[in-house]
Amino acid sequence: MNRKTRNALWTILRVAILVFFFLVIVLPIYWIAATSFKTSGEILDLNNVTYYPHEVTTENYTGLFSQYNYLTLLTNSLIVSVTSAFVITLLSMLGGYALARYKFKGKSAVILFFLVTQMIPGILVIIPLYLRFSEMGLINTHLGLFIYYVTVNLPFCLVTMRSFFERIPVTLEEAARVDGCNKMQSLFKIVLPIMFPGIVSVFVFGFIGAWNELIAGSIFISTPDMWTIPVGLKTLIGKYNVEWGLLMAGGVMALLPTAVMFAAMQKFIVEGMTAGAVKE
Repeated sequence: MNRKTRNALWTILRVAILVFFFLVIVLPIYWIAATSFKTSGEILDLNNVTYYPHEVTTENYTGLFSQYNYLTLLTNSLIVSVTSAFVITLLSMLGGYALARYKFKGKSAVILFFLVTQMIPGILVIIPLYLRFSEMGLINTHLGLFIYYVTVNLPFCLVTMRSFFERIPVTLEEAARVDGCNKMQSLFKIVLPIMFPGIVSVFVFGFIGAWNELIAGSIFISTPDMWTIPVGLKTLIGKYNVEWGLLMAGGVMALLPTAVMFAAMQKFIVEGMTAGAVKE
């Protein structure tokens, strides 16, 4: 087998692998979207499975808003997710800068502690937190969810932000201070604008971590008016039946905000993740 043939076979193999992963990702999304536009009879007819809606209907989407007050679920999710992501990003910037620029006793132990916390399943701290939140009156409040999401997602984001800061030469800040900037001015006027892609990546990670979370939301929140989208969609799965049409419509609606965010920030996310993964 000559070199040209080997290269052609290798190219075919790579394309086949990419196509496989593309289908694995796209087909479930297509199936959810297609099912959301089917009638209940077409969805439940297991003897005649259809791969696209023969009779397109929007009753699942209208039912989602009229019967289950999806707008309230969306508002609750946006409040908790955006505020959590904002605070996580701010604390990660300040903490990451300290870990990257300052030397202090126990620094390596602090970083190791943050990394080790990512190996502990979040479900293990749910019950202790529930007891503490109950004593503090934080059960069935968005503040309780906010504290949980910040606590769970902050360590990873902080360590990631530290990697971003370490890629930026200290000489830039020294030059800014020579020009008259103090430490905070050099941070916010010189360093942070350069690492904007990293900031966007951390914000998106914090947002997604709160947006998709189900277990804590189900345990800490019991009032329907306070539910987030994952908790609200979970109620569509009953003991004896599942509202498949409404569930699929809810899945599509839950996917849209994150899809729009990724489409708008794709460039920054790719640059940020690449920068955070490699240390110069």
